[in-house]
Amino acid sequence: MILETPCEMAENAAKRFRKLRTAKGVTLKDLSVRSGVPYSTIRRFESRGEISFLSLVKIASALGEDQEITCLFERTVPQTIEEVIRENRR
Repeated sequence: MILETPCEMAENAAKRFRKLRTAKGVTLKDLSVRSGVPYSTIRRFESRGEISFLSLVKIASALGEDQEITCLFERTVPQTIEEVIRENRR
């Protein structure tokens, strides 16, 4: 397991996002228009990992990545030992 600081996690997520955006052929300007998030905000996110959560949701949705946001923090915590055993068998 690689341990990252919160800043490193944000920067790495931003790098992955930029890679996804460019792979889909979407420019920063296009993404700004589609999402309603200012160009400068998206550029700051991609370079430093800094963005409000609502703006992140908007740009992810504009790229068609709604599911990534919808599943965020969805993992459930086992309540019983039986659930832990069942989960480990998968």
